[in-house]
Amino acid sequence: MKTKSLFSKYNLAEVDRKLGNNFWTPVDVAIINDWVLRAAACKGINKWHKHNEDEFFLIYKGKITVLTEKGNVDLEEGEGYVVPKGVKHYCRANERAVVLLLEPRKVNTKGD
Repeated sequence: MKTKSLFSKYNLAEVDRKLGNNFWTPVDVAIINDWVLRAAACKGINKWHKHNEDEFFLIYKGKITVLTEKGNVDLEEGEGYVVPKGVKHYCRANERAVVLLLEPRKVNTKGD
């Protein structure tokens, strides 16, 4: 057993710094069993897509709007939202934002 894995900690400010302005390209922060915590810098819009699994958004910095075929949800720092599986959606951020995503590892971050 690796001792380091027992004591790993994550610094979201450092993750944010490493994301820079590479928008809409999630990076894996932590693996939790069959789940993954991902982080993405966001600005502008991404394309319509859907997943075969639920997707949880938690805003670390800034504001985004999750636009779905069922309505829109505005999110600010500290707020979260679950996009149910199969619901078409895309996100919009007028200014740079950082989003944490919790989803099964098998989820295609570009949409299914």
